Amino acid sequence: MTRIFRSALVLAASLAIAPAIAAGISGAPAPFDQGGVKVALVSYISSGDFFEAYQSGAQAQARKIGIDLRVFPGKQDAAEQRSQIEQAINLGVKAIVIDHGLPESLKDVAQKAVDAGIKVVAFDVNLDNAKIPQVEQSDHQLARLALEQALKENGESFNAGYVYVAGFAPLDRRHEVWEEFKKKYPGIKEAARFGVVNATTAAGVADQAKAVLRAHPEISVAFAPYDEFARGVKLAVNELGLQDKVKIYSADVSTADIREIIEPNSPWVATVATNPAVVGAVSIRAAALAVAGSDPGHAITVSPVLLTQKALAESGAKTVEELSAKIRAFGASEAATAAWISQ
Repeated sequence: MTRIFRSALVLAASLAIAPAIAAGISGAPAPFDQGGVKVALVSYISSGDFFEAYQSGAQAQARKIGIDLRVFPGKQDAAEQRSQIEQAINLGVKAIVIDHGLPESLKDVAQKAVDAGIKVVAFDVNLDNAKIPQVEQSDHQLARLALEQALKENGESFNAGYVYVAGFAPLDRRHEVWEEFKKKYPGIKEAARFGVVNATTAAGVADQAKAVLRAHPEISVAFAPYDEFARGVKLAVNELGLQDKVKIYSADVSTADIREIIEPNSPWVATVATNPAVVGAVSIRAAALAVAGSDPGHAITVSPVLLTQKALAESGAKTVEELSAKIRAFGASEAATAAWISQ
């Protein structure tokens, strides 16, 4: 299904439920009893399956509770994201969800929104502001579960290629766990560190990984704690014919990832993930609670699930939606809920 067709379906669904939004939700606190509550979702990255699913989940949750969601797509451009937040403020939205980004370019403009009486929720970007709830996927747990699986399958001594780009809150939190594991298990050697985040992350990482794997044939484990990183490493491993030598452990999952993990002789052996659509829904619910005058909490965590190659194959799931139906912990979250909020 093309993106254009998907967008058409989303638009059709939005139009179909417009009367319900206009009427508001019976028994909901103001302003949700009236409907049509304007909220902005401002992203830093919008390319890649994870971010598309996150946005889709946010849009679906918004429709269920009468939110008029204005989506500002990410372009991996810090200045553009700042400008989009300014635009959202000028639109008079009740809340802004900031999805990823560079903290140093966002803190002041996020504070400007708060000063204007707008509720702000941050997903996977640390704005260091007591008034801004932080939604995260328990990034420490994501990394810990992936690395524990690597230890289980490879022992406590191995040479690793590590994919990391500093400055992104989720990657920085996952990095903290990587550093802890290296100290705890001195047999784990970081043979090489590389990575890039841009509009073609997987392709960029693939080029780097090919050079790294040629220069460091001792690498047997790749820790790539973001699925676009893992996809890039897998491209390199396959091109170099190292599927039987290098195992890839990652974080995050998408329908495309499931296919790549369970394909025959795939070097991508495990990932740890939350459902990005669920995380998107939780972000919107947190914003809605704040707008309604409730405290969603400062740290809102969606717990992750370990998904091994074997478990994914045995589940029979071919899509994230099928996986959600088969594994409840992956398919739903009780974070940021209330009796009047439909999920």
